[in-house]
Parts: sequence; C-alpha cells; structure tokens
Amino acid sequence: MIRFFTVFMCLWLPLAALASPIRIKDLVEFDGVRGNDLVGYGLVVGLNGTGDGLRNAPFTEDIMSNVLERLGVNVTGEQFRPKNVAAVLVTAALPAFARAGGRIDITVSAIGDAKSLLGGTLVMTPLTGADGQIYAVAQGTIIAGGISAQGAAGGVVQGVPTAGVVPSGARVEREVAFDLGQMNTLRLALRQPDFTTAGRIEQVINASLGRNVALMQDAGTVVLDIKKAQMQSPAHVLGRIENLAVEPETRARVVVDQASGTIVIGSDVRISQVAVAQGNLTLRVEESPLVIQPNPFSNGETIVVPRTNATITNDPGTGLAEISETTTLSEVVAGLNALGVAPRDMIDILKTISAAGALHAELLVR
Repeated sequence: MIRFFTVFMCLWLPLAALASPIRIKDLVEFDGVRGNDLVGYGLVVGLNGTGDGLRNAPFTEDIMSNVLERLGVNVTGEQFRPKNVAAVLVTAALPAFARAGGRIDITVSAIGDAKSLLGGTLVMTPLTGADGQIYAVAQGTIIAGGISAQGAAGGVVQGVPTAGVVPSGARVEREVAFDLGQMNTLRLALRQPDFTTAGRIEQVINASLGRNVALMQDAGTVVLDIKKAQMQSPAHVLGRIENLAVEPETRARVVVDQASGTIVIGSDVRISQVAVAQGNLTLRVEESPLVIQPNPFSNGETIVVPRTNATITNDPGTGLAEISETTTLSEVVAGLNALGVAPRDMIDILKTISAAGALHAELLVR
C-alpha cells in the first residue's frame, strides 16, 4: 500500500472588482426599514413512516397530545406510538411594512430523529418575535429539499430531507409598529462603511434634489432632512433617491479561504518590490508486507512481517524570485504567477509578503 502526504492543490481565483455605479438602495440600509425574525414550534403530520421515534423524542408525544386535546380529543393516559409525526422548528422573516393578512414564506426543520419531512403537512403553528408576541400563523404542505430511501440492509440519502419550505405558508396576523410618515430625519446606513462612498452619496442626493438634504455624519451614516426635501412624505424621498447611481470606493483586500485554497484579490491591491523563495516537501510512505508460510504438513503458522519504506523529498521550489513593484491588478497576478507555485503555497507566500510589509492591502484569512 502506498500513501502520499503532500501539499494539496486547490483553485486560485483572482477576481478584479470593477468600479461601476451602483444604486443607493444596493449600498445602504434605510434606518427603520428592516425585517424581523420569527420562530415557532410545531408538529408535522402525514409522514410515510419517517417521523420521530417517540421513545427517543418524548417532546413529540407531548405536543401531539396538546394538539389533540385542543381539538377535543382526550388522550390522557393513552399510549400511542405513531411513526408519521415529527416535531419541528418553524422560522420565517417578517418583511418591512408587512400588513395583516399578507403571506410570507416559512422554513421547517426537524428537531427529533425523523428521517424525512417529504409529503408532510405542518399543523397550525404560531410564530413569535423577539418580544414574545405572535406575528404570524403557519400551516401548509412541506416541500422537502431532499429524498431518502431505506432498505433492509442499507439506504441512500440525497440532499437534506429533514428540512423544507412552505411557500406563502404563514399569514401575517400582527403588524410591526413603525410609522415612516412621521419621521423628520432618515439615516442611510452603509453596508460597507467608507468616507469616500458616504461623501459621494451625499453629493449625488443633494445634486438630484437641488438642495442640501443629505449630510454625511460618519463613514457609515448619511442623514436625510425630510423637511428640506420639500416632498409629500418620507416615502416619496426614499423613492426618489434609492435608484440614484453612486460609484462606491472599496478598500484593497486579499481574501484567503484556507479550507478550499481559494484566493480573491481586489483590483486596488498593490505589491512593493520583493524577493521570494519557496520550496515544497513531499513525504512518501510505502507498505510492502512480507507473508511467511510454514513448511507443508507442518504445525507452523502463517506470519505477516511488516515492511515499511519511508522517504522525504525536498523539491527545489522556485528559488529566490523577484516580484517587481506593481501598479495594476494584472501586474500583481502576473508577478505571483511567475513564481509557478500551487495555490496552497501561494497562500503562505501572500501571508509572508504581508508580514514583510510589501502587500499594500488588508489580508483576510478565513
């Protein structure tokens, strides 16, 4: 048996972020205009023998008893072991400005040992917010995202059959108390705080409205004075400015994913002149066991004698290579590619260049 231990090679993806105008609503979050997370605990019925084993999930039996008693069925003291029910957690996001009677999508996930929720029906489940109030009620047939099949000696599972969705499966029962029309000022919160981008948003808004309505408060906030806009309502102001185009400014970044070996380099990354030397180490272990048989008609026994051959090879690598000072992304990529190393080794090289102070970018290692 031969086993190899060597540096694993993965994909290296250099991407250039092209600066182009982006709509304001894709760059910021409007203060107060946000969704709210909802959660509920419910019961799925109608499964084809793939539900919870009630002996291992007693909470399923408890909720099933509660549901039946609310429907007028007395099951006190009764013992039942159905296999077509499962306890689930139901999650949803209540959108901003959702009104009573509206519909929202829900996600259903098993919390017991159910094998699949395929074909099941979620029984009426209240969904509560962080304040404990009920904002929606969920019910409907689950669309599972996977499939499973089980035989006497084995089975196969594809996807995740223990989680699914119910499109428009919850009805909004309570509205979030938020009156946009009474606000005199609105804050635009940048998703990626940057002074240059915030200043450009301020300039574009003021130029579009013809008056000083927007004011940059800091790198992540631009404040709108609704009264100065002289429009009918704050909603009219947001509708007027949200599609205005702004060219965002981003920081120079190099993002490294060590798990997959992926490297993403931003367009503003620069490297000063630096010399790099890199090598590679390969360990090879070879097993060649020797089997010794006893003589014919003797009382001996067969013996396996282990034989291992281990070698270490130190590849010459790139030697000492020079990366010249670069001014564009293509020059950075060309300089790094000139080293002729694998993506995994490139990650170590980028870390070392950053430690030497020659990488003029933020290095993010995940």
